[in-house]
Amino acid sequence: MLQKLRDWLGLERDMVVMIVTVLILTLGGQMWAKYVPKYLEYLGASTLIIGLYGSIKAVVTALYQYPGGWVSDKLGPKRALVAFTFTAIAGYLIYLFAPDWRLFLVGTLFVLVWDSMSQPAIFSLIGETLKKSRRAIGFSVQSVLKRLPIIVAPPLGGYLIEAYGLEWGMKIGFTVSIALALLAVVFQENFYAKTGGGDRKVRGRILAVWKEMDRGLKRLLVSDIFARLASNIIGVYVVLYVLNVLGASPVEYGLLISVQMTTSILSYFPAAKLADIYGRKPFIALTFTFFALFPLALALVPSAAFLPLAFVIAGLREIGEPARKALIVDLAERSHKGRAIGLYYLIREGVMIPAPLIGGFLWDLSPQLMFLTAFAVGALGVLLFISSKIEG
Repeated sequence: MLQKLRDWLGLERDMVVMIVTVLILTLGGQMWAKYVPKYLEYLGASTLIIGLYGSIKAVVTALYQYPGGWVSDKLGPKRALVAFTFTAIAGYLIYLFAPDWRLFLVGTLFVLVWDSMSQPAIFSLIGETLKKSRRAIGFSVQSVLKRLPIIVAPPLGGYLIEAYGLEWGMKIGFTVSIALALLAVVFQENFYAKTGGGDRKVRGRILAVWKEMDRGLKRLLVSDIFARLASNIIGVYVVLYVLNVLGASPVEYGLLISVQMTTSILSYFPAAKLADIYGRKPFIALTFTFFALFPLALALVPSAAFLPLAFVIAGLREIGEPARKALIVDLAERSHKGRAIGLYYLIREGVMIPAPLIGGFLWDLSPQLMFLTAFAVGALGVLLFISSKIEG
């Protein structure tokens, strides 16, 4: 019975090690991640600087994707993930001791090595470990276990902020992240299977990778860009809207994140299994639809009491994510795997770079204008995807 469940969920040894590593690092990071805009405000950052932080994240996330795929192809995904964990620890240390927002932004360059460079490696590891017919469920397991800590961590972070103040609440969170990341390194070094490696002959050649990239993957990329723009225009301002405009407390905001994550988790397994059986596209279309609807919901809520409904919609944005990721791996197999995945995300995240600054400009005019603009952009992405010819 246990073996059947393990097979159904795609729980191969290296999958388990990778998933536990992601879970550990997420538990630490999500204690403070949602409160970073507020912490930057405390460190003296203006609204424009907070928008700049969002743009820096977008720039670095974009630029790190292709090198992450290159490192994964060269070292192998397992060794690459260990290296990325070490680099993130340096970033957490900078966060802990940063006296102002300037040094904090420097720390972000290191923290995002794990958040961004690890993505092509994780995709490659799942692609190597699982057959095509089990990849969506494999991504679902990884996504569910990654989000379980997000149910607990943001309210805990909110409690620490209320109990010890913003500065020390955040510093405690950074310290926990350092300890858990060190634990993740030890776990990976001891439990990854000692087989498989990278290709020492790997070269960069971005243009060659683009030329060989599957057409279906390029079409998916275009629709994905519009969906993510809808999210990134509003991303760093959601916490400010909830706390400053609607008057919710940090703990209440943390509970809203828990509502969002619980909704995501409940949708993952049935949607992923159906996507493995009946095809990826309908579930990806649903995901893009909810990306468009979340900013619309925020624009329409009359008070904080209605926010849980909006965050249920936010949770449903994940319903087709395992299917989308599995489709990326399916299509990337036809070219350079890690590098193709890295290039996909390099382009997608590169387009996101101005989104937070655009959001900041719109926010200064009207938060509702920002949300409605994001909705319109997301809706365009849905229409493009539905009309695209993509096998999957």
